Amino acid sequence: MNPAPSNRRSFLKTASVVATAITVVPRHVLGQGQTPPSERLNVAGIGVGGMGAGDVASCAQAGENIVALCDPDRNYLAALAQKYPQAKLYTDFRKMFETQKDIDAVTIATPDHVHAVATAMAMKLGKHVHCQKPLTHSVYEARMIGNLARETKVATQMGNFGQASEEPRRVAETIWAGAIGKLKEVHAWSNRNPDISPRGIARPQEQPPCPAHLDWDLWVGPAPARPYHPCYHPFAWRGWWAFGTGVLGDIGCHELSAIFKALKIGHPISVEACSTNWQRPKEVSSETAPLASITHYRFAPSDTHGPLSIFWYDGGMRPPRPEALDPAADFAIGDGTMYVGDQGIMLRDRLIPESKRREFGRPPQKLARSVGHWKEFLDACRGGPPAGSNFADHAAHLTEVVLLGNIAIRMNQKLEWDPVNLKFPNCPEADEFVNPPYRPGFTL
Repeated sequence: MNPAPSNRRSFLKTASVVATAITVVPRHVLGQGQTPPSERLNVAGIGVGGMGAGDVASCAQAGENIVALCDPDRNYLAALAQKYPQAKLYTDFRKMFETQKDIDAVTIATPDHVHAVATAMAMKLGKHVHCQKPLTHSVYEARMIGNLARETKVATQMGNFGQASEEPRRVAETIWAGAIGKLKEVHAWSNRNPDISPRGIARPQEQPPCPAHLDWDLWVGPAPARPYHPCYHPFAWRGWWAFGTGVLGDIGCHELSAIFKALKIGHPISVEACSTNWQRPKEVSSETAPLASITHYRFAPSDTHGPLSIFWYDGGMRPPRPEALDPAADFAIGDGTMYVGDQGIMLRDRLIPESKRREFGRPPQKLARSVGHWKEFLDACRGGPPAGSNFADHAAHLTEVVLLGNIAIRMNQKLEWDPVNLKFPNCPEADEFVNPPYRPGFTL
């Protein structure tokens, strides 16, 4: 590795290098909340359309330098180049890393299938990484990225922004305080409209020409080659198994994050699912996620919980309405999570019925509150504490478990899980989905 960026990252982390008064501007001169130029991170954005543009903007608003932008869609690059004229432009993140040595941190907001290969390359080069959820496209990738995070010790953060909010802290503190007794079940759901992420459909047969502004081969990246079609891009890829992870991958890392942190949930012993794809022809079920699904994870007792079931619902499916809920209250609209104990129920972070919530009051505060999702990450890049959804302690494992559900959705049977060997002992044919192969030129 070129020694210059390594030395610069060391400076950013320790803030102990003495520089001249001309190049170092003290914080008190700039005012509260301002970052001196000498302490700014050089940030690159990989995948800069939609969510990616917002992630880059968050770093810029925090005072960081945007030094590189990468996307196979030149229209996205052109739009951001006007905002960040100093940034160098690339269509291939591999070339960006080979060419530009001043990058300290990256934001990654590509389609899911590129997350792991871009993340791994950045981490091996010593770059700090913020990657959108789900962290990876496959179970194996999640395991490997978690290991790599522990090995490289770079700062990391997955983009499940709600983890920095008040809600997951109140969920944990309420459960710890015994408000619902011993937790037995978690029910999480999302009614995401298929118009946002088309699914339950077969691969198109027509082959329209690829727009001149899009490098389709780079967009496909590590996935198996297929002809361009606008049903995949822009932002129509999430429901396609080759590129996305369906509604479960999209929202599961949001809704299940709180309980995985609160009780340090481990590996499931089994996972099974039912979905609308079970009755669809193979050319549909093998291509896209279902219109609706229900997934059930079973966990053995641990030091933090007894036997536990986690249920996932999407496409309008939902758990039974709890009897304790006010008859006039809305239930299971949009996204949500319900925690069922042997002595009570909590919807998100609110006990039901309302009379029990008022009687119980607020649980004792046990957890520090977040400074904000992006500040967590940027502070960690400068040597601060690990971010709340860092890969090593939280995001990689959460993603791994969530994505096991997608394998269950694709198989019409209960799957027993061997987390040590990353295999399904009772269904070897499901093992192929744990670690799908990459096209040549891409690797972890």
